[in-house]
Amino acid sequence: MRAGGALSQSARPKWADIVAQYQQPRHLRAVSQLLTTLVPLAVAFWVMYLSLRLPYIVTLLLALPTAGLLVRSFIIMHDCGHGSFFRSRRANEIVGWITGVLTLTPFAQWRKDHALHHAASGDLDRRGHGDIETITVKEFFAYTPKQQRRYRFIRDPLVMLGLGPIYLMLSQRRLLKGTQINDLQRFSVESTNLAIIVITAAFSFWIGFVPFFAIYFPAIFIAASAGISLFYVQHQFEDTYWLQHKEWDYAEAAISGSSYFKMNPVLQWFTGNIGLHHVHHLGPRIPNYNLKRCHDENQLFHSVTVLTVASAAKTLRMSLWDEENGRLIGFREFDAQVKAGRTS
Repeated sequence: MRAGGALSQSARPKWADIVAQYQQPRHLRAVSQLLTTLVPLAVAFWVMYLSLRLPYIVTLLLALPTAGLLVRSFIIMHDCGHGSFFRSRRANEIVGWITGVLTLTPFAQWRKDHALHHAASGDLDRRGHGDIETITVKEFFAYTPKQQRRYRFIRDPLVMLGLGPIYLMLSQRRLLKGTQINDLQRFSVESTNLAIIVITAAFSFWIGFVPFFAIYFPAIFIAASAGISLFYVQHQFEDTYWLQHKEWDYAEAAISGSSYFKMNPVLQWFTGNIGLHHVHHLGPRIPNYNLKRCHDENQLFHSVTVLTVASAAKTLRMSLWDEENGRLIGFREFDAQVKAGRTS
């Protein structure tokens, strides 16, 4: 878990200068990432199609590396959203939209929500933008029994990783009522939906709808489930950071409220170094291929919560922020506290 203390006072004035050194996109590196992601992705889908002649379990196994390439495509879109993949804003817009279509994500709309997430991560008074819903113990006590059952349901790991991907696929197809959107965000949702319809129709005409669905759905489902898992463990761990807005600090939230999810080189490649999430939150304009170097070369990033695949899995059941003790707890511990007499 955490290797040291929080961001020290002496380091605070330096962090902006440190991250600035790693923020310059490199055109050749970006083009190389595109080629080594989208070309293998096309090949992977084609191999999955050919595998339909075999038992379907073979196709499902092939969906695993294909899903990994979809996650990597999403990371490219993610960098485009931060304006860090290319120096050209236009190039970021185009590539972001294309990779957004591939991953069923309306680029401009997602970019807005994600920017709000970065601006308020760890702020108890500004929750709800691009976050997995998280409430405090006090708030849970104030819920009605129906609301409590709903929250327990949506925070169940099987629901998050099983129904969550389907919810994302459907919810991103529409403009939510009551949300403020501009013309670009509206165009993003509508043009992405249109592109999905056109692509689905074209491939259904070429190879048939059932084969197309049998290829794409398992890959995008696994990719979305993996994406939810990654996002979850990067912010939801026992000693994460949540404070009221008057006490909240951006740099402190980035370091203390984001984990370093250490993965093997293969998983690190597929996930575009996003496991170095503490570096990304402190310097969101750092391209994914510079995150590891930024971390390794600066002591600032070494006092952080470190997670492995094994320890990350244990965080999936942590669901409530215990304000009294300043840590995230699971329902098993919460129920034990209630049994022992806790009422608020």
